Amino acid sequence: MKAAMTQGFGFNSKLVIKEVMRPKIRSNEVLVDVYASSVNPKDWKLNLPIFSLTPKFFNASKSMIFGDDLAGKIVEVGEDVTNFKIGDCVYGMSMHFRTGSCADFATIPQHCISLKPNNLNFSQAAAVPLAGLTALQGLNMADVGKDSNVLIIGASGGVGCFAVQIAKAMGARVTAVCSARNTQLVTALGADNVIDYTQRDYIHEQHDFDVVLDATSFQSLFSCSSLLKDNGIFVSTVGYASSILKLLFSKFRPGKQLAKYTQVKANPSDLVTLTQYIQDGYITPVIDEQYPLEDIEQSYKHSRSGRASGKIVINVK
Repeated sequence: MKAAMTQGFGFNSKLVIKEVMRPKIRSNEVLVDVYASSVNPKDWKLNLPIFSLTPKFFNASKSMIFGDDLAGKIVEVGEDVTNFKIGDCVYGMSMHFRTGSCADFATIPQHCISLKPNNLNFSQAAAVPLAGLTALQGLNMADVGKDSNVLIIGASGGVGCFAVQIAKAMGARVTAVCSARNTQLVTALGADNVIDYTQRDYIHEQHDFDVVLDATSFQSLFSCSSLLKDNGIFVSTVGYASSILKLLFSKFRPGKQLAKYTQVKANPSDLVTLTQYIQDGYITPVIDEQYPLEDIEQSYKHSRSGRASGKIVINVK
């Protein structure tokens, strides 16, 4: 089968398409004929650096195949699989390092997938799992609900677009932070107010938000304290080492404001919640660009540019 893997070593490495063995399932896994995957910043912030500096001792290994999100059809089920059958259209992701979904076929545990929403095609469904679960779990840990006043930083990105829509579905009042070119997008997603960060030094303004969700990982409780109520909650997606350090230091900060971070989990009940939101019309995946599997290196360059609005999809089929 075809799969996206690294070639070369260190800074000279790049993603290429190679022929590898089809993976074998374990008793609790299914084999998915992958139709689409998607790009997440984690891919090039974490996965690519690790494996570009790792000697390739084995010619084929699932751990070296890229891609977390998948959408496709089940073609084989393990003996302990009870929730799915051959022919089911599914979507999901595994955080056992990575799914290995930028390939013709991928194995994934049954607790990491859900039936694909019937109103999405495979490309749209592949844009949902990691970013959608990150947004949902981040808002849940801050107890966002009816009448919560929420600020979402990075509202036009992959996680941010989901966060705006999910927060509105929860009944919150949402203020979105993005650049002027994305104002129309986040407004269409349901944002009640929009802050253009290129025109306002909003970080130093005084506000009374119940929750600040930072989907960029650039901010911290220290920088966002004035935006929050005295008992407000700051939630970060902690995509950088510096954001993790800031989070740790915030534990020693006086006052009632709290800092939390999302460590996304492949939770089946959360996937079902996302599916219901999608089928009820509360969430529509925002896709910035689609690439064929053969152009995965170009898709990573696009993601690194930081200019994508919504998700970047890899069409395998």
